[in-house]
Amino acid sequence: MRKIYSLLAVLLLAIAAQAQTLNVQVGNVTYQFPSADTGDMTFTDGTTLTVMGKVFTLADITSMTVDNTEVTASTIGVVYNGTSASVTVAGDIAQYVTPTVSGAHVSIAQSSDLATEITYNLSGSSSDGEFYMEGKYKATIELNGLTLTNTTPVYSGAAVHIQNGKRIKVKVVNGTTNSLVDAASGSQKGCLYIKGHAEFAQKGTLNIVGNVKHGIKTGEYFTIKNATINVTSAVGDGINCGQYFLMESGTITIEGTGDDGIQCDIDDTVTYPNGTGEIVADEAAGIEAHDDEDSGNMYFEGGTINITCDATAAKGIKAEGDIRIEGGTITVTTTGDGTWDTDDLDTKSACGISADGNITIEGGTIDLTAKGSGGKGMKCDGFMTINGGTITIVTSGGLYYNNGTTENKNYTGDTDNVDSNYYSSPKGIKAGLKTEVSSSRAPGGPGGGGGPGGGGGSSANYTYSGGLEINGGTISVTTSGRNGEGIESKNTLVVNGGEITVNAYDDAINSAQDMTINDGYIYAKSTSNDGLDANGDLYIKGGVVFAICTGSNNAEKSLDANTEESHKLYIQGGVLFALGDLEGGASLTQACYSASSWSKNTWYSFAVGSTTYAFKTPSSGGSKLIVSASTKPTVKSGVTASGTAIWGGVGYTDATVSGGTTVSLSSYTSNSGGGPGGGW
Repeated sequence: MRKIYSLLAVLLLAIAAQAQTLNVQVGNVTYQFPSADTGDMTFTDGTTLTVMGKVFTLADITSMTVDNTEVTASTIGVVYNGTSASVTVAGDIAQYVTPTVSGAHVSIAQSSDLATEITYNLSGSSSDGEFYMEGKYKATIELNGLTLTNTTPVYSGAAVHIQNGKRIKVKVVNGTTNSLVDAASGSQKGCLYIKGHAEFAQKGTLNIVGNVKHGIKTGEYFTIKNATINVTSAVGDGINCGQYFLMESGTITIEGTGDDGIQCDIDDTVTYPNGTGEIVADEAAGIEAHDDEDSGNMYFEGGTINITCDATAAKGIKAEGDIRIEGGTITVTTTGDGTWDTDDLDTKSACGISADGNITIEGGTIDLTAKGSGGKGMKCDGFMTINGGTITIVTSGGLYYNNGTTENKNYTGDTDNVDSNYYSSPKGIKAGLKTEVSSSRAPGGPGGGGGPGGGGGSSANYTYSGGLEINGGTISVTTSGRNGEGIESKNTLVVNGGEITVNAYDDAINSAQDMTINDGYIYAKSTSNDGLDANGDLYIKGGVVFAICTGSNNAEKSLDANTEESHKLYIQGGVLFALGDLEGGASLTQACYSASSWSKNTWYSFAVGSTTYAFKTPSSGGSKLIVSASTKPTVKSGVTASGTAIWGGVGYTDATVSGGTTVSLSSYTSNSGGGPGGGW
C-alpha cells in the first residue's frame, strides 16, 4: 500500500503541474506524457495504471518522475550506449507500440490500430546492437549520429531492419555521420533492410557494410535526395531494390561488392490499394502516384555516383526495366572477367550500365571503364536513345571464351567457326538484340566487305529488336582488347547529331541492320577491322564523317555494307574523309574523290565552299584516302590548324589553317562489287 500511495502522490503532482511531463519508466523504456494531455489517469485494483490509453502493470514500473522535458508528439527515440540502449516513447503513441530491449538490441512492434506516422530517432553507438521495427503504417527513421554493429543478432541479422511494407522515409540527419554493420551470419537480405519503399533524404552521411548479402535492400522503390551513402563492402549488391530507383541528388559511392553495384528488379508480388493493379496515389498507405510504380526502371536526375565492381560479370548499374539519365555524374569501373552461365548456356560479362529494357540519355556526365575480359561499357536489350550528355567509355579487357567446359579469359583464337554463345567480346556501347530463330548454316569464314569469301553460306533466320539512335551529346569510346567493338547496334543505327569519337580494336561503329548518318560529327577508327560497318545498307546523308579502317587487307573497309546479301553503301551527302577503301558497288549520288596515298600523323585541311575542317591522321589505316562533299573539296596536307576542337583534339570545325601542300585528287569510282564477309 505504501508503494501505491507514493505513486498516487506523484500522479497528483503531475496533474497539478500543467507545464510538466510525467515519465513512466519500464526497464529501459520511458514513456513521456505531457501533463496537459494526460486527462484522467485510471488506477485499477491496485495493480494497473492507465495513462492516455497505455495500460501499465504497476509491478513492471521501474520509476515515475515529473520534469520539464518537452515531448514531441509521435516520436520514439532510441539511444545506444555500448552494451545497452534506452528508448523514449511520446505519450500520444504509447498505447500503439510495444518496445522490447535486450541489451543494445531493440525491437518495436506497431499496433495495427496505429493511424499516425511515427518518427524513430536513432543515435549513439554500440558494437553489439540492432534496431528492428514492424508495422503496417508509414514511418520515418532518423539516423542521427548512429554507429551500430550487429554482432549477436536477437531479432534480425541486419543492423537496421524495418519489417514494414509502407513508405519509410530515411532521414540521414544533416551534418551527421552514421555507420551500420550487419552480423557476419544470418539470413538477412541487407545490412539496412526495408521491406517497403525507402526515401532517403537530408545532408548526412551513411556508411554501410553488408556481411551476408546486400548493403541496402528495399523490397519496393528506392529514392535519394541530398544524402550521402557509402557502401564500403557487401557480399551481394551494394544497393538492391524493387519497383523503381530514383536519384534526384546526393552522392552514392559503392565498392567491394560480390555482385552488382546498384540493381533494380521488377517486384512481381506488389499489390496496389484498389486491388486491381491500377497505379493510384494513396497517401494513407504511403504510395505516391507514379507512371510505372513497378517497372524495374531507374531514373538519374542529378547527384554523383561512384561505383567500383570487381566481381565476375558484375554490373555497376543494372535495371530489369528501363534506364533514364537526365543529369548528374556517374562513374563506374568494372574489373571482373566474363563467366559461363550454366543455366542459360551462354556467356555473361561485366558491364558499367545495363538495362533489360531501354536506355535514354538526356544529359549528365557518364564515365565507364571495363577492364575484365568481355567487359561492356553500356548495354541494353531494348532501344538506346542518346540525346545529350557527355559519355566516356574505355574497355581494355580481352575476348572471353567458354565452350561450356573450357574457359579462356583472354582468348586469341579464331572465332569464325565458334558459336557466338561461347564467347563474349568487349564493347563500348551495345544496344538491341539479334536473335537466331533457326539455322542450317555451314561454318562461315572471315568477314569483311569486298574481300575474300566467308565460306559455307547461311540459311540462318534472325529476329531483330531494339536499336540505337544518337541525336546529340559528346561520346568517346575506346576499346583495346581482342574483338573489342566501339559502338554496336543489334538492329538499326541512326545518327542525327552529336559528337562521336571511337577508337576500336574491331569495328568502330557496327549495326546488324541498316545504318544511317544524317548529321553530327563522327570519328570511327578501327585498328583491326572496319570504320563503319553495316550488315544492312549504309547511308551517309549528312554530317561530318572521318572513317578509318585497319588497311591490313582488302576485306576491311573504311565504310562497309553487306553486299553479299544485296545491300549497298550510299553516299548521298555530308562531308566524308576516309582512310581505306569504300564498300564495292557503292551508290555515289554525291561525288567522291581519292588520293593514292596519305601521310601518317599529319594535319590535313578540308575546305568546302566557305567552310574549312581540319583532321589529324593516325599512325595506321587504309592505304587509300577518299573524300566527299557537296562540291569538290580542296584538301591540303601538313597544315597548321586551329578552331573549334572535336574528337578529343584530332579535328577542328570552322578551322583556320596555314601552310600545307595541296593534295591531288582524282574522281573515285566504286569497284563493281564487294566480296563475301560481313564481319559478324
